[in-house]
Amino acid sequence: MHRYRTHTCGALRDSDIGKDVRLSGWCHRIRDHGGVLFIDLRDHYGLTQVVADPDSPAFKIAETLRSEWVVRIDGKVRRRPDGTENPDLPTGQVEIYIKEIEVLGPAGDLPMPVAGDQEYPEETRLKYRFLDLRREKLHQNIMTRGKVIDSIRRRMKEQGFFEFQTPILTASSPEGARDYLVPSRIHPGKFYALPQAPQQFKQLIMMSGFDRYFQIAPCFRDEDARADRSPGEFYQLDLEMSFVTQQDVFDAVEPVMRGVFEEFADGKPVTPKFPMIPYADAMRKYGSDKPDLRNPIEMQDVSEIFRGSNFKVFARILENPKAQVWAILASTGGSRAFCDGMNKWAIGEGQPGLGYIFWRDDEKASDGDFSGTLDLNDPDQKALRDKAEKLLKEGEVIKAIRALGAGPVANNLGPERTEQLRVQLGLKAGDAAFFVAGEPGKFVKFAGAARTKVGEELSLIAKDRFDFCWIVDFPMFEWNEEDKKIDFSHNPFSMPNMDVDEFLALDANDHDKILGMKAIQYDIVCNGIELSSGAIRNHRPDVMKKAFAIAGYPEEVLEQKFGGMLRALSLGAPPHGGIAPGIDRIVMLLCGEENLREVVLFPMNQRAEDLLMGAPSEVTPKQLRELHIRLNLPDKK
Repeated sequence: MHRYRTHTCGALRDSDIGKDVRLSGWCHRIRDHGGVLFIDLRDHYGLTQVVADPDSPAFKIAETLRSEWVVRIDGKVRRRPDGTENPDLPTGQVEIYIKEIEVLGPAGDLPMPVAGDQEYPEETRLKYRFLDLRREKLHQNIMTRGKVIDSIRRRMKEQGFFEFQTPILTASSPEGARDYLVPSRIHPGKFYALPQAPQQFKQLIMMSGFDRYFQIAPCFRDEDARADRSPGEFYQLDLEMSFVTQQDVFDAVEPVMRGVFEEFADGKPVTPKFPMIPYADAMRKYGSDKPDLRNPIEMQDVSEIFRGSNFKVFARILENPKAQVWAILASTGGSRAFCDGMNKWAIGEGQPGLGYIFWRDDEKASDGDFSGTLDLNDPDQKALRDKAEKLLKEGEVIKAIRALGAGPVANNLGPERTEQLRVQLGLKAGDAAFFVAGEPGKFVKFAGAARTKVGEELSLIAKDRFDFCWIVDFPMFEWNEEDKKIDFSHNPFSMPNMDVDEFLALDANDHDKILGMKAIQYDIVCNGIELSSGAIRNHRPDVMKKAFAIAGYPEEVLEQKFGGMLRALSLGAPPHGGIAPGIDRIVMLLCGEENLREVVLFPMNQRAEDLLMGAPSEVTPKQLRELHIRLNLPDKK
């Protein structure tokens, strides 16, 4: 018999009844039922109930066992008594009568229990991550992660991609986040950097004559943590292809993403064909370049209805030619209570408020909902007046008032424009609309947040599906207001989406034309989460130099930072492109989690600290001397 086990704790079935077996595992739960001890023995594979009564030769040892002790048990498999079966367990028809117990690893007092789903502070969970990982849900999430990566690898190889490994110690590169720096012992005063991404290396692989590259790549960025972004390190499906257009990349990547999600979505629908949404349209309709398409709300420009109206606040704003008024539709949100609640939320977000109109539903309306907005003597309201008079003659007073909409915006806008607004937006009784006004670049982020808030509060978001899209046509450059200069908007290594000769002839001072340029860049978005960014790369050194010059990088800086890349581009580079979907975010979505910590084996906390291993840590003076480093620490406050 094997030293520790003949079977795992998830293997025994009815067919094993009568067998002498040996199991090893952790004591998950221990229950004393009238002097009979029931122990749920757990290992990586499952649970098996083992039993000791006073007649068992192992009973005295069994009485000493505590939660999370590691033990070996020998015993005979028997059927559970009628009525005690557990249909939720694969092993739930059988149990083991214990003949012998060996304690392999006793456990002290636990800082947190393993059994159950209780919530515990992040600090405790991370400091004792090895205990946390024994808990069923987290354990399964990590196993799902491994299966997802296996599926991705298989699908990539089936499409002719070959897996490569790129360096971890490399040169510092301005890719949008802070580098983690590694001092060199044998080159005093010089530093390696951990790669923010294998961006340059994967392009160099294409220039080296390989055609389809991928790897499950570790990436390192010294940036603050968020729920959907781990501090320190993360993993991505990094890929690159030669002699491809944007559509070729989509055709290669989309089946992989769709297939993986269909495989692990547990029956939830997955977008059959990912729609392509231009960046400008995404910002206009959804207020975000990572829209959650499960939310059906699409914002609309209603500037012309408010232009020159009696709603003076918006009318004055629209005197600025750059200003617009956007409407955020709220199906079923037509009550004063909901609209006032949204207005209070907006104030809490630092806004002056949130204008609204709601169209009342008679069955839900109360006297407090109605404010008289109908002037039967106003000749400019003839159509609405005739409709209202007809309703009034028929005794339908509430319907006559409801036809006009309510709220302070409606009172000032007037019934004719209010009705025009309702028709344009396709709203009906019981619906509402909220309004934001000003220069879109200044209010778009808030408008997107308001759209999300309305969708959540009214339960409009379809939770049980995965909605994908491609976001395309990103701006090549953007204006940095703080430094008063042009910066790269998305990815500095992208090809401009315009004729090359026209790009090379651009006047660096023609800011309007430069800021209006698009790049061949794209993102994959799922359920409001950006899974990846990609681009068709800039494969010509003259175009690369011009792009970096526009962004304020002198040629000598370009040579210093990207000399290897420039040399490769100048010696025959194919057109190429790629993308890098985030593994952690993919698994987070598939596991139904809202925090990456729940799908990463050993994550850091929000302050980029590893509480389990004690990193970052101080080093010895000897280590610092070897690296020729002297500390200059800030004064302690």
